[in-house]
Amino acid sequence: MARSIPTTVSHNIRHFPAPITSVPSDTVEDKCVSGRVYVYNLPAIFNTELLDKCDDLNPWTSRCDALSNNGFGRRATGIGAVVPEKLANSWYWTDQFSLEIIYHNRLMNYRCRTLEPESATAFYLPFYAGLAVGKYLWSANYTAKDRDRHCEMMIRWVQDQPYWNRSNGWDHFITMGRITWDFRRSKDEDWGSSCIYLPGMRNITRLLIERNSWDYFDIGVPYPTGFHPRTASDITSWQEFVGTRNRTTLYCFAGATRGFIKNDFRGLLLSQCYNDSGTCRVVDCGGSRCSNGTSAILETFLDSDFCLQPRGDSFTRRSIFDCMVGGSIPVFFWKRTAYYQYEWFLPGEPESYSVFIDRNDVTNGTSIREVLGKLSREEVKSMRMKVIDHIPNIVYAEPKEGIEGIRDAFDIAIEGVLRRIKEQEEVGYKWK
Repeated sequence: MARSIPTTVSHNIRHFPAPITSVPSDTVEDKCVSGRVYVYNLPAIFNTELLDKCDDLNPWTSRCDALSNNGFGRRATGIGAVVPEKLANSWYWTDQFSLEIIYHNRLMNYRCRTLEPESATAFYLPFYAGLAVGKYLWSANYTAKDRDRHCEMMIRWVQDQPYWNRSNGWDHFITMGRITWDFRRSKDEDWGSSCIYLPGMRNITRLLIERNSWDYFDIGVPYPTGFHPRTASDITSWQEFVGTRNRTTLYCFAGATRGFIKNDFRGLLLSQCYNDSGTCRVVDCGGSRCSNGTSAILETFLDSDFCLQPRGDSFTRRSIFDCMVGGSIPVFFWKRTAYYQYEWFLPGEPESYSVFIDRNDVTNGTSIREVLGKLSREEVKSMRMKVIDHIPNIVYAEPKEGIEGIRDAFDIAIEGVLRRIKEQEEVGYKWK
C-alpha cells in the first residue's frame, strides 16, 4: 500500500465535471463482436460526489490536482528537455490510483457501449471504490464500518436492479483503483475494507492494478503512467524515439529503502547499484522525491538498458510500466511482480522482454551487473524491441473515444472482460 507524505490540507469542495457521454453509433456493430457494455447510472455518492470532495479524500493533502483532467492529473511541465517537443502535450503527472476515473470516462464514450440494457453483454459499475476507501485508511478515528460503508451501499443498490438478477452478477464488472489487498480485510482490526469479501461481490469481475493471482475474478491491468497518446502518430513517434535512444547506462534503480523491513531487499539493490556506479544509475526516491511531478525517473529509464523492478509495498509497482514506456528492459526478482499479474498485456514469453533473477540468488551474492553483462547486444536489442512493441498495450490514450486502429490498455481490458463473460455463459460454468 503506497504511503502519502503529510502536507497542509484545505477543505474546499471542487466541482469536477461528470464524464461526458457520446451516443453509441449503430454503425459500429461489426466492431463489437465481443458484445456491448451497459454503464449503470449510479447515484453520485459513488463517483462524482467523491471527486467533488477531492480535498477531503486524503488526511494529509488535497487530491484535486491528481484527479483532474479525467484522471490524468496536471499536464506535465518542464518535460520538454526529456521528451520530443511534439509529444510533450501527451504527458501528465498521472497518479497511480486514478484508474477508476480513467475507465469511467472511456466507457461512457466506448464505441461498444449500449444505452439499452437488454442488448448488453456486460454491465459496468462506475463505483470509485479506491477513492471511497482511501479517506478511511490512515486514521484510527475511522472504523471498519466506515471503510466498508460505500461498498455495502453500492451492493444493495445494484442488487435492486433487474439486470443483476439475470445472472446474479456474473456479467457485471468494476474497476477498483487500488491493489486487491486494500479490499480484502478479514478482521475488523486489519488494514483496508472487506469489499471483495462481501457476498454480493462474489461474482463481479474486478479490474485492479494488482490482482490476487488465485482469484479468478481479479484481473490485473496496467498502472496508469504519465504517457497518454493523443493519436496513432504519437505512439509511433514515441516508439521511434525510445527505440533509437542512445543508452549510456547498463542498468538503473529508481526507488527507496524500506528501513522498517528487516533484510530490506531494496537496500541490497541500492547497495549493488551504488557500488557499480560506472554501470548503474540510482534515483533515490526517499521521502517525496519521486512523487508526481518529476521527470528524473523517466530520464533515467530512457538512458538505461535495464531497470530493476523489485516488489513494491506489495508485489507490484507502477515503476514496471514507467520503465517499459521508457523502452528500458525490466529486471524482476519475484514472478508475481508481473508474470502472474498482467498476462493480457505483456508478451506470453517472459524471457522475450525481461530478465528474471531470483531474489535469493541476489541475497546470496549474485552480481546483477555480471548477469546483465553476459547478455549479447543482439539479445538486448531483441528484448528492447519486444518492450517497445508492447507500449500501446500498457498506456491509456487521451481521447475519450480511444484511438482509431490502436488497442490500448483500456481496449484490451474491456475486450478481455467481454470475452470472459461470453465464456461464462457456457452451460454448467457458473455457480449460483
